[in-house]
Amino acid sequence: MIKLQHMLHTLRFFRTSSSDVPNFPEFVVVAYVDDVQMGHYDSNTRRAVLKQDWIKDAVGEDYIESLTARGRGDHLRFKAHLETLKQRFNQSGGVHTFQNMHGCEWDDETGEVNGYKQYAYDGEDFISLNLKEKIWIAAKQQAFITKLNWDNNKAMMSHCKYYYTQECPENLKKIMNVGRSFMMRTDLPSIKLLQRTPSSPVTCHATGFYPRYAEMFWRKDQEEKVLEGVDHGEILPNHDGSFQMSVDLNISLIRAEDWSRYDCVFQIKGVEEDLTVTLDKSVILSNWRKSDGGERLVMMCGIVLIHLCSQSHQNSQIYQTSDSSSFTLGNYQ
Repeated sequence: MIKLQHMLHTLRFFRTSSSDVPNFPEFVVVAYVDDVQMGHYDSNTRRAVLKQDWIKDAVGEDYIESLTARGRGDHLRFKAHLETLKQRFNQSGGVHTFQNMHGCEWDDETGEVNGYKQYAYDGEDFISLNLKEKIWIAAKQQAFITKLNWDNNKAMMSHCKYYYTQECPENLKKIMNVGRSFMMRTDLPSIKLLQRTPSSPVTCHATGFYPRYAEMFWRKDQEEKVLEGVDHGEILPNHDGSFQMSVDLNISLIRAEDWSRYDCVFQIKGVEEDLTVTLDKSVILSNWRKSDGGERLVMMCGIVLIHLCSQSHQNSQIYQTSDSSSFTLGNYQ
């Protein structure tokens, strides 16, 4: 059974303002609780949409309308921020992005809380908050004037301290209490063995599990964890809020008669028993086949798309906060 010392919950907001990006909204906001998307807003629809029915029922329509109003206001502010940064970097047209990620985390066992806030321009760090030291860290020369102004704004720092150590964690606890049955559930995965060609590594692929606190590995003789010839993939999100992961085993290092000694083992927090699949040619899924023209591989498009099209963490904010946007870059040039 996988053992984790603490259960760390997070409430994170991502906002992105962009210019001249084809087929993409000028402004996007997305919110996540424990890596589950709670809602989003974009400048094309100009509406806030909550993704989970239970939180929609909890907050009500008036609250959703207030999120819509906030999204529209943030769109205008971030658009102004982007123009300010273009000037600072001596740029004009072309594709540019201004991003913000902020949020808090809460350890439900120790009670410890922490907060963070950072900005990026064109995909590179611009400025970030060091909450412990109560200072801003400039990652670019062009951010130094912003750092000086924000460091000198004691009211802004006091607000950040209050928001990230009190208000944001309280919002997070409220969400967890309202949606505990959803957020604290355990979903077991479907586990398959996949292989492209008879000589390719065997991929053990698990999908549909929740939460993300899981581990998967290859084991020999039901005891020894295999390290050599093993390649671990990342834990990736699925469109439905569940997760997937994979681990490859290089079978060229294994004698055919020893295959049955190897198992793929999946462990997830809250479940005592391991889920295992024994290395067996008869259960491996593959679209590979021989043709008259020689060996031919038909790519397993579904598996490829799972990895390529897994929903990325877009940039956003949806759960209303008092993380005031009045402290704009435009005010501190």
